[in-house]
Amino acid sequence: MNILFAASEAVPFAASGGLADVVGSLPAAIREKGHDCRVVIPMYKSIRPELRAQLTFLTNITVDVSWRKQYCGIFTGIWNGVTYYFIDNEYYFGREGLYGFYDDCERYVFFSRAVLEMLRYIDFKPDIINGNDWQTALIPVFYQVFYKYQQGYQDIKHVFTIHNIQYQGSYGREVLNEVMGIPLYHMGILEYDGAINMMKGAIETADKITTVSPSYAWEILDPWYAHGLDRILVNKQYKLSGILNGIDTNLYDPQKDDLIAAKFSAAKPAGKKACKEALLQELALQEGDEPVIGIVSRFVSHKGIDLIRFVFEDLLKLGCKFAILGSGEKIYEDFFAEMQWRYKDQVSVTLGFQPDLARRIYAGCDFFLMPSQSEPCGLAQMIAMRYGTIPIVRETGGLRDTVKDNGDGDGNGYTFKTYNAHDMLDACERAKACFDKPDEWNALVKRAMECDYSWSTSADAYLDLYRELAGH
Repeated sequence: MNILFAASEAVPFAASGGLADVVGSLPAAIREKGHDCRVVIPMYKSIRPELRAQLTFLTNITVDVSWRKQYCGIFTGIWNGVTYYFIDNEYYFGREGLYGFYDDCERYVFFSRAVLEMLRYIDFKPDIINGNDWQTALIPVFYQVFYKYQQGYQDIKHVFTIHNIQYQGSYGREVLNEVMGIPLYHMGILEYDGAINMMKGAIETADKITTVSPSYAWEILDPWYAHGLDRILVNKQYKLSGILNGIDTNLYDPQKDDLIAAKFSAAKPAGKKACKEALLQELALQEGDEPVIGIVSRFVSHKGIDLIRFVFEDLLKLGCKFAILGSGEKIYEDFFAEMQWRYKDQVSVTLGFQPDLARRIYAGCDFFLMPSQSEPCGLAQMIAMRYGTIPIVRETGGLRDTVKDNGDGDGNGYTFKTYNAHDMLDACERAKACFDKPDEWNALVKRAMECDYSWSTSADAYLDLYRELAGH
């Protein structure tokens, strides 16, 4: 099968979150199973010069953005065995940063249209186009309205993957004609709650809708999680399914990782202790055998930071130390800074994001705390387990699908159900009780490290979906 992934970001070219990790890893895993899987993303200014130097210019075309005709350059390059295409337009993508501009609607309308126009000029006819999040949501819409019956475009099937339903691409009705150039008689495809909603358009027109974990697929049918889209999703749930993301097991491998103090594995776990000692030293925390809790997160309320804040000093009384890395809302940044000032032997806080330090936290901590209010999939808990760090998570989305509570002595972490600070504290107390029993603890760490969250399993699930659509 020929599969084209369309996305607004992909590691290593442009990244702001988990979407980039998925698009940087999944196509390679699909390709290893014998299919031609390619990726198309915008040509951002922020793409590093050494990566840009490896790209080849294919051609330039014009793309309709309503009544305007805009320049579009097409570049290509190969990374990790996967062919990438880059849509170039200096006006739309030659800026610092990826999102957050006044004309984001127009930028990704252009990108979605350019992806379909590009197919005339490259030697690749996809059986499936898999769009990701609202930035590519118009691809199946444009296909249905303009391209479906054109020569060379017949029988292309569309899959649309929702990574985060909170961001939907919702704009005023005027963009339909003025920016998208879609006739008013097609307004029903995109109109939702009095606005033009791009994600709603993709839910209407794509052949299949996927999310990044099985639990998230049924959670978003509930108004609590769906940010208003539950009504349309309940009607379309016959084409909705959830496929759990994986992680890049070559990138996150404690046996080969040069960024950590000592290498280790489930069979030879001795290096884990050296990683912990090195982390305590690096972060100027008091050395000792007490458990270290790692937090690598954005400091925003839906990540459960307010729960941590509420019982933080109770956690310190358990004898725990904290290695915290992240940034976000000032109220949380200030809180953690104050805790570090008050308990400098027990609490280390690093504001910002440092990927190398994140890796050392994953490798050197005993626990990884992730009490999210909602979590479509979550990669951090899988990475933590890969490094033998036991996750303590709330049962939501992908966290529910990947972490099984160790209450019966056969799990790989500790979980709690309700969004409640004392329930979280109880999970931490149970985890600490296990930590104090070396034999049980070592068995738990071994189970966690042996969990398989590689992309290979996810790739099989995506391929089953694609085969169903393409009839292969």
